[in-house]
Amino acid sequence: MTGCDLFDRDDEPTPPPDPLRPMVDESLALVAAHRAAASAHPELADRLNPIAEAHSAHAAELARVLGVAVPSAPPATPTSAPATDPAAALAALRALEKTAQRSATAACAAAPAERAALLGSIVAARATHQEALK
Repeated sequence: MTGCDLFDRDDEPTPPPDPLRPMVDESLALVAAHRAAASAHPELADRLNPIAEAHSAHAAELARVLGVAVPSAPPATPTSAPATDPAAALAALRALEKTAQRSATAACAAAPAERAALLGSIVAARATHQEALK
């Protein structure tokens, strides 16, 4: 019965994970997707690498705000391989950016004021990325 003492209980629940933690992971996934497409289509690298760097900066800033470390290893491999056609690869990246913009918009609307400016700038960047990928 060791460890089952009535007075040793910790009644404080574990705090839930920060709702912005998925934003770090999403930003890193976007980095991986853009880099994979740039690697598969070198002719697009000049367009895609700056966008990947912006997502990397977003992940770093979100991690700083959350007090977590950004993984030191390269971002995870994207869930799907880039399309073999450059135009299709750009379309797929636009779709990822649009989905990511929606999640950032939802996070911005639910965030406390001190985080809204950061999230708002991420929303705006993701909208701009969609235009740059046309």
